[in-house]
Amino acid sequence: MRGLAKTAREEGAMELVDRDRPEPAPDEALIEVDYAGLCGSDAGIYEFESAFERMELPTIIGHEYSGRVVEVGDAVTKFSVGDRVVERPIRGCGDCYQCEIGESNVCQNAVITGVDHNGAYEPYIAVPEDALHPVPDSVEQQHAAMVEPTSIGARAVIQNSRVRAGTRVLVEGPGPIGLLTAQIARAQGAEVVVSGVGQDADYRLPLAEELGFETVNVADDDLDAVRDELTDGIGYDVVFDTTGHPSGLPSAVDEVRKGGQIVLVGQTGETTMPYSPLVRSEIDLQCSYASKYEDFENALRLIDTGDVDAETFMDDRYSLLEADEAFETFLEGGTCKPVFDVSVLRD
Repeated sequence: MRGLAKTAREEGAMELVDRDRPEPAPDEALIEVDYAGLCGSDAGIYEFESAFERMELPTIIGHEYSGRVVEVGDAVTKFSVGDRVVERPIRGCGDCYQCEIGESNVCQNAVITGVDHNGAYEPYIAVPEDALHPVPDSVEQQHAAMVEPTSIGARAVIQNSRVRAGTRVLVEGPGPIGLLTAQIARAQGAEVVVSGVGQDADYRLPLAEELGFETVNVADDDLDAVRDELTDGIGYDVVFDTTGHPSGLPSAVDEVRKGGQIVLVGQTGETTMPYSPLVRSEIDLQCSYASKYEDFENALRLIDTGDVDAETFMDDRYSLLEADEAFETFLEGGTCKPVFDVSVLRD
């Protein structure tokens, strides 16, 4: 079989490599991968940002996927051959303080599928039983490949924000996590606006509009005027920064109302700004990272009910056989959530 691997510490360097079919350990199941998504982390690996220096190359990437169990180890009891599954790709150690108190998403010793060990851009992957999550019959297998990123938005909105019916929300960034967060906030009854920059104008902002959201192009629109019109001059109750850009937090401070909340979801690296305005306005600054079991459950239900419109959201134009096109288009803002058919690598 073949897998798509990061092979060198430089931009690009994604190659199809020959792989042996893995053998599951006693506590693992062998998963035949059907569909796998491309996300910002995968794009970061493609560019080889500093956060991924720890990778041992070559490594098969990919962590958003759906598949089915084709073999189980002797110690596996929760899953059987034929079960459809997704993976919770951040694996906690189970022993550190954070894991002991139920915060495995911020485990001190966590390893991530497709970064610290081989991922899902290959036909088969062996996964520990306790990292697998069952997929109900009512969720299509292609749509299930979106569960992991949806779970991140679900955690940000349902667990870590003040969003409720009638809340005025701004989501900064119409990328995959931003548009999922926007849909989940709307499902809680919020009034949601999505903002983007110039490169989002051709694909991502129109996609947000197709999903039913009011949009703002920060390159062209008067943000102060839009905010005043949409919030009666008060400011947004909750601002989600999903941009991963240094401008995201300073912009959120300008947009949120006094006494409001900013939820940081994107990973910026560094930014510089005065923080006195946050203190004087008593703004709640909340971080949200990754997801846990309950967030996966919520994600599956949101997709199942249609509150997250998987069919409109995902983009199946790209092939793992010519993956560079998908990565380059993603980085240019010309797509939002590519989902690959992994069966092409089994041929």
